[in-house]
Amino acid sequence: MRVLGSAVIGLTLLVSGAAALAQGTGSEGYFRIYNNTEENTVVGFYTNDGGGWSDNWLSEALEPGENARATFVADTGNCDQTFQVGWLADDDTEVLDDPIAIDICAASNVYMDDNEIYYD
Repeated sequence: MRVLGSAVIGLTLLVSGAAALAQGTGSEGYFRIYNNTEENTVVGFYTNDGGGWSDNWLSEALEPGENARATFVADTGNCDQTFQVGWLADDDTEVLDDPIAIDICAASNVYMDDNEIYYD
C-alpha cells in the first residue's frame, strides 16, 4: 500500500496480453491501461495526487499490445491524480513521458499510443 497525500490508496497492476472482456471503472475500484504502441515497451506507471510521485506500479514491463488491470485495494483516496508513463529507451534506461491529469475514479481505460496518452 502506498500513501498518497493524506489518503491511503493501493494499486496493483496485473499484466495481460488479451483484451478485457468487461469494462470496469475507477469508481468500481479498477481500470485498465493499454500499450497500443507498435514497438514501445512501458516500464513505469506513476501517480501523484500532489503529495509526491508513487513508486512504479508495474511489476513487469508492458509490451506492445498488452494491457494491465489497475486495482485499488482501498476505497478512499484522491480521485484527481497526475500520472506519468515510463518508456524503455534503446539503452535500457527509462524515459518519462509528460505528466497527464486523470480522474482515476472516472477512468475506465488508459490508452498509451505512439504519440498520445488518453483515458476514458
